[in-house]
Amino acid sequence: MPHSSRCAVIGVATAVVALVTVSACDDGSDTGKSAPAAAVKVAGVTVKKDQALHDALPSAIKESGTVRVATDVPYAPFEMFVSEGGKEITGLDHDLGQAIGAKLGVNFAFTAQKFDGIVPSLQAGKFDAAMSAMTDSKDRQKVVDFVDYSQSGSGVLVAKGNPEKITTLTDLCGSPVGVQAATNQLKLLTETQADCTAAGKPKIAISTFPKDSDAQLALRSGKVVADVLTKPAAGWTAKTADEGRAFELVEDPKAPGGYHASPNGIAVSKKLPELTSAVQKALQALIDDGTAAKIFDKYGVASIAVKEATRNAAVD
Repeated sequence: MPHSSRCAVIGVATAVVALVTVSACDDGSDTGKSAPAAAVKVAGVTVKKDQALHDALPSAIKESGTVRVATDVPYAPFEMFVSEGGKEITGLDHDLGQAIGAKLGVNFAFTAQKFDGIVPSLQAGKFDAAMSAMTDSKDRQKVVDFVDYSQSGSGVLVAKGNPEKITTLTDLCGSPVGVQAATNQLKLLTETQADCTAAGKPKIAISTFPKDSDAQLALRSGKVVADVLTKPAAGWTAKTADEGRAFELVEDPKAPGGYHASPNGIAVSKKLPELTSAVQKALQALIDDGTAAKIFDKYGVASIAVKEATRNAAVD
């Protein structure tokens, strides 16, 4: 799941990724940049400043030229380090932030921050916004505002070529399936057993593992036919493991964002309503011109992108 409870740990090793990024300081942040660039190239697209959106920003941000963004690293594919042991940040959230910043004509300067400290830091004014695969929830809406950019839940990873022709959860009935212990994905599989019975099929033979990487090894060796994990992690693993030759992400048309998907949002301080509005309009512009889709596709998770940049979309 996204960073809603940290109950499902992505078992994907953070790889050394050769991606286009904006240079970062040695303290794990992007705050060393001086003036905003006239244009930024992200996922092969050159994003330019929209003067009207820039003019709508809070005066303090226009004067500083920077939006201070908190993020918890690593959490692939949303947040990663460019190199093992390094401090330069990359990932889906970082790339999308750079594109939004370019559209607004300011820097989106990312700084690593422990996840449980992000919202308090926003409340204290240390940061203006956060991009950290954060689930939009009613509880969090009490203290921050969200601009929602994705919907993500659980996904199914299978061997390349999908030899068992799995397209839905009930296709797993009667088969051995791997999952990390004590996760929402295990709960999902347990709940699916009733659907198997209702369909007159044998139950799923669930195999739990301490880490998702162990479940992936079981899938590689043929001990299980699928691994159920967060959909963003499944998409990234399918794209990167053995250069995309090991696994495949199942795309269920009835659950494009994944099973039990919830909205992920850019959290913005409630003290900066003009920033929330500008970010929402900038994101919508990136959705409309196709830039956002290219960023999501770069990380193997095109299906979790939203078509409309909503605000505070969570309903529970």
